[in-house]
Amino acid sequence: MDIIKLTRELGKAIQADERYAKFVAARETNEKDDELNELIGKMQLIHMSYQHEASKEDANEQKLTAYEEEFMSIREKIMNNQNMINYEKARMDIDEMMNYIVAILTECIKGEDPETCEPPQEHSCGGNCSSCGSDCH
Repeated sequence: MDIIKLTRELGKAIQADERYAKFVAARETNEKDDELNELIGKMQLIHMSYQHEASKEDANEQKLTAYEEEFMSIREKIMNNQNMINYEKARMDIDEMMNYIVAILTECIKGEDPETCEPPQEHSCGGNCSSCGSDCH
């Protein structure tokens, strides 16, 4: 079996995984959430306004500060939206799965046994446990 065919089989397996199903459902829910989409649209407009003002030679610092504050306020509302919270959780689960798959492939490229290799543990926090209090170690 060639490598592309195997990759396509892996793609099918990923799409059959419950994490993928949760991700797709969360994405679709976000797309149907009018309030969330309105907030995202507002945030994009504020970002463009900020960029436009910042590109001026005589940029108004008060306007820039106001744009920043409004942007952060809307971002907070977006990130506190339950649909966005669900989406972010599902996206992180997919990212974790994909990172693990890539890490296994990387170990194989290094010559490790594909049947038994296990990627080294990595911490998204950078490994400095004193700063986060997590029990991941």
